[in-house]
Amino acid sequence: MSQISLKSKPGKGVFGFASRLSLFYGAIFLLIGFHLPYFPVWLNWRGLSPGEIGIILSAPLAVRVFFTPVISFCADRIGNHRLMLILLAWGTLIGLLSFTLTQGFWAILSIAILSALFWTSIMPVTEAVAMDGVRSAGHDYGRIRLWGSLTFIAASFSGGIALQAYGAQSVLWLMIASSACITVAAHLLPRPVGKGRLKAATSIPPIRVKNAVSLIRSPLFLLFLFATGLVQSAHAVYYAFGTLHWQSLNISAGVIGSLWAVGVIAEILLFIFSSRVVRSFGTVNLICLAALAAVIRWTITAFSPPLWILFPVQVLHGLTFGAAHLGAVHFISDAIPEKASGTAQGLYAACSSGIAMGSALLVSGPLYAALGGYAYLVMAVLALVSLAGSAVLARKWRGEKLITLD
Repeated sequence: MSQISLKSKPGKGVFGFASRLSLFYGAIFLLIGFHLPYFPVWLNWRGLSPGEIGIILSAPLAVRVFFTPVISFCADRIGNHRLMLILLAWGTLIGLLSFTLTQGFWAILSIAILSALFWTSIMPVTEAVAMDGVRSAGHDYGRIRLWGSLTFIAASFSGGIALQAYGAQSVLWLMIASSACITVAAHLLPRPVGKGRLKAATSIPPIRVKNAVSLIRSPLFLLFLFATGLVQSAHAVYYAFGTLHWQSLNISAGVIGSLWAVGVIAEILLFIFSSRVVRSFGTVNLICLAALAAVIRWTITAFSPPLWILFPVQVLHGLTFGAAHLGAVHFISDAIPEKASGTAQGLYAACSSGIAMGSALLVSGPLYAALGGYAYLVMAVLALVSLAGSAVLARKWRGEKLITLD
């Protein structure tokens, strides 16, 4: 018997599991869509230097490495991911509200770190909830997750309009409003139910520290983290300097916005057909495909191709990010016991978005300063190493669970 059964077991209709989780993903990416492009603008408006802004933006990556696996483990241990998401949502909202009371670099940095304790752990716990729905009721992960990509596009466009109309001070209030949406959506998530209490719903024991240690020591899981971390971190130069590089090529702001949008739209299209894609390719093969696409994408991008080539190349974002992420979350669902899935998602987030991406972003500045657009060739090398690692994983993993809970 699975760890939980959901009150809205079929997940149909407005109040079903899929609809509620889609709403939650939408709220999460509403905040990301305001934060990622515009939070630095607010920090600059508060008088911080570029160096101070860089420190504040990198702080959540360090927090994710150390705290996200612990919080995800605690969510698995108590057996109630919904409760953990409610606590994380409230902590994020209170943290963002605290920015309104801060002055100066050190105060803002302290609040940024405090907020990151809650904010950076929401996504891996949410992924664990989503994949439980995939296992227990056959939900389509991609069609739930795509609502996050859609709201990201909406937030990035509307945030620009608000910035122009109301100034940089509007950014924080947009972030606070979207965080309030996350909190409301968290309370709307289906409640886990079982035999009276959640912990009595199954005879399978809860995850223990020794199980988490076994997971960290699993060679195949480490190989999975290595391959997925490299293919995701290969986006570092693109995320940090993609717009600046295109501006240096005299590409207009409108066209640059379209280039970014094309990548996200390709990602959305992949998510629409995710169930069919996963069945056709398999989880690890999707990671291999993502790495291969990344080698092609970043190699071509390094040579500053004309727009008629650049637009099709941007479509590959649906593979370099989307296929890698789909393969990763489905691999965790297949290879990790259900009660350890949150811990595995936390480790995946810590390695791919924390250690790997953080390190790649750290070196991307000197690389771009020295090589310009040719810095993308280094990203292509990362993807090539990821391809080798994922190919080894595909050969060695035979669909078995990597750990057992006892």
